[in-house]
Amino acid sequence: MIKAKAIYKSYGDLQVLRGVDIDIQESEVISIVGASGAGKTTLLQILGTLDKPDYNSDTELIINGQSIKSLNDKALAKFRNQHIGFIFQFHQLLPEFTALENVCIPSFIGKHDRSKTENRAKELLDYLGLSERFDHKPNSLSGGEQQRVAVARALINNPNIIFADEPSGNLDSESAEQLHKLFFDLRDRFNQTFVIVTHNQDLANMADRKLNMIDGLISK
Repeated sequence: MIKAKAIYKSYGDLQVLRGVDIDIQESEVISIVGASGAGKTTLLQILGTLDKPDYNSDTELIINGQSIKSLNDKALAKFRNQHIGFIFQFHQLLPEFTALENVCIPSFIGKHDRSKTENRAKELLDYLGLSERFDHKPNSLSGGEQQRVAVARALINNPNIIFADEPSGNLDSESAEQLHKLFFDLRDRFNQTFVIVTHNQDLANMADRKLNMIDGLISK
C-alpha cells in the first residue's frame, strides 16, 4: 500500500529525516513512536503528501501503486482527496459548520453528488454513534464527539489510507480508549490502512506493527 525509500528532509541546517525506508501493507495498522523531535510528524506529513521530501535520486514514494513524485500539484491534490484521509490531535473542524457539513467537506471538494454525500455522511455519523448530533456545531460537542466527527470526515471519500497524528492526545482516557478501539473496528469493516503517530503506548502496542523513530530514522 505504501512504499517509501530514502526519505530525507531538512529545514535549513536541521536534518529531520535521514533516509527513511518503510513498507506498509494493505489493511495494516502501523504505529510510529519515538521521542519528540525524532521526525515522526514530518515523516507522516510526507507519507500523507502534505509535504515533500528533499530531492534525492534514490527517493521513492509509492502509494496504492501510484508514484507520488510523478504528480504535479493539481494531480497530487486530486489523488490526496480520493485516496487519503487525515485525523489530527486537534479535530480541525470548521466552527461555523455543523457536524454533518464538516464531514461532507472533502466530498464536496471532490465534486461528488450532494445528496449521496450527505447520505454517506449520515451513515458514518450514525455508525460512530453521532446520529443525534448531525446539526450540532463543534462547540456543542464533547472532545470525544468532535474527534469522531473528524474520523467521519476522514472516511467520507472511502480512502485507502488514514494518517493520524496524535489522534487521542487531546482526549480524556475513556474517550481515547474508545477512539483506539474504533480504529481497529474501522480497519476490520472497511479494510483501510492506518498509519498512526502517537505517544500513547496503549495505542502503539495495539498496532499490527510498532515502528520506533530515533534521530530521523526508523530503528531496526
